[in-house]
Amino acid sequence: MDRGLPDDNTVKAVLALAGRAPSVHNVQPWRWRVAGRSIHLYLDQERALPVTDPDRRDLILSCGAALHHLSVAFAATGWATVVHRLPNPDDPDHLAAVTLVSHRPTDQEIDMSAAIGQRRTDRRRFTSWPVPPGYLGLLTERALALGAMVRPVTDGERDRLVVAVRAAARAHAADPDYRFELAVWSGRHGSLDGVPARSTPRPRPGDELPARTFAGPELADPAQEPDHAELLMLGTSSDDRMSRLRAGEAMSAVLLTAANIGLASCALTEPLEIPEQREKIRSQMLNGTSYPQAFIRVGWAPTSNEPLAETPRRPVEDLLVPSEVD
Repeated sequence: MDRGLPDDNTVKAVLALAGRAPSVHNVQPWRWRVAGRSIHLYLDQERALPVTDPDRRDLILSCGAALHHLSVAFAATGWATVVHRLPNPDDPDHLAAVTLVSHRPTDQEIDMSAAIGQRRTDRRRFTSWPVPPGYLGLLTERALALGAMVRPVTDGERDRLVVAVRAAARAHAADPDYRFELAVWSGRHGSLDGVPARSTPRPRPGDELPARTFAGPELADPAQEPDHAELLMLGTSSDDRMSRLRAGEAMSAVLLTAANIGLASCALTEPLEIPEQREKIRSQMLNGTSYPQAFIRVGWAPTSNEPLAETPRRPVEDLLVPSEVD
């Protein structure tokens, strides 16, 4: 970058951390352009999942998570980010333009950056140890600061969510195109994208919330008790591309905060990928006033669980687009 701004090695390291963001099926649907005094985020339409995510909502959420990871990583290296979202009306896939300002990092920013390397998507059962209300309040606060609503799912709402999740799982199981797409992107060994077999447990028919049926699951889940995860609902007041991008940023903040305080976590979007179920959740759980964008399982992982392996990521060089005059 230009003199007075981060050197190329710092920028590359930050982009690598931004690439650790979670994405639907680990497709990593982002591309970056590094200009003289700014960094630009683009949606990579070639990574689309036309059956799972026909309206690209999950892709935008994923890119929002990468954008937040970028800001967190830069803050820890001494650079505050000024984010201009959807800066180009003629190019809706140009999701953000980020400029940098010299900044003294806080302890919190350093901790959040460290959490990028600690965070894993944990699809295993969580224990019955309660999550302190203060922790849940902190997750809500961090999301709100980024323009999204996050709150725990109540007991009554949980029953409705279970119905929606099971209905979505049945609809997907009956769709051969969905099953093929999921098989293509899961059960991976040695790939730089997709869901590794080592990261998914075998289906558990008795679970309250059935997980996606990924190909070739190999992750051991020795817990005998039912899953005791707290369920958080993430929603926005609108449902346009800007709202979905902000929802992804908020999701990232929740997941990194959870990792920082020792909680396991896993984002859940399958019931929202079926339009009928998403509309039922919106009307029954949000009174039709907001739009559900994701659910997040949080809780305490059993101490006997094996540590989760880091999921693969594509190298930064593969994600860069040619720079233009800035």
